[in-house]
Amino acid sequence: MARYIGPVCKLCRREGFKMFLKGERCFTPKCAFERRGFAPGEHGRANAGRGGSERMSDYARQLRAKQTARRTYGILERQFRRYFNVALKKRGLTGLNLLQTLELRLDNVVFRMGFAENRAQARQLVTHGHFLVNGRRTDVPSMLLKPGDKIEVREGSRTKPFFKELPDYAEKRNCAMWLERDVRNLSGRVLRLPERAEIDGNLNEQLIVEYYSR
Repeated sequence: MARYIGPVCKLCRREGFKMFLKGERCFTPKCAFERRGFAPGEHGRANAGRGGSERMSDYARQLRAKQTARRTYGILERQFRRYFNVALKKRGLTGLNLLQTLELRLDNVVFRMGFAENRAQARQLVTHGHFLVNGRRTDVPSMLLKPGDKIEVREGSRTKPFFKELPDYAEKRNCAMWLERDVRNLSGRVLRLPERAEIDGNLNEQLIVEYYSR
């Protein structure tokens, strides 16, 4: 299962804003973006504050929009392109279809329910087989859910220290409106497809569509 294993703080610095890839750490002074809010690399500091986004070409803006979405959800290029092709075949707006597909990944749903600090942790929890989907154990983070699907922590995992403390932690975190969550029973359900206003506003789906339509 391919995944990015490099330093994630560099990804936020490259895109020019926080993507909160490290969860709670991103809200502390230890956040690398707070200490070095410029692009990584030899010329990152020198180009800081020069209005780079205004001088970017159309292709560069499209590329950055695509990279931002990929990095937000922790997906590599080949799989992301496959999601786009799936969205292209569906009825409706291709960009919205793409974002809804990304949101319905199992690891993202676990994160949106507040059962993980970030998507990387949610992916690890799913990979280790701690969750059931409709009563069946699964270890595939990219599994696409649909309205009506039920997600819950399996019985054998509830005795582990992390999941014993999870209810108190999850109560402090918001749950997406398109999901239903039962904190005490460590379970939840997909109620409906997410609306555009309920998805990350930093994502520009139109530029992503333009990038793949070149």
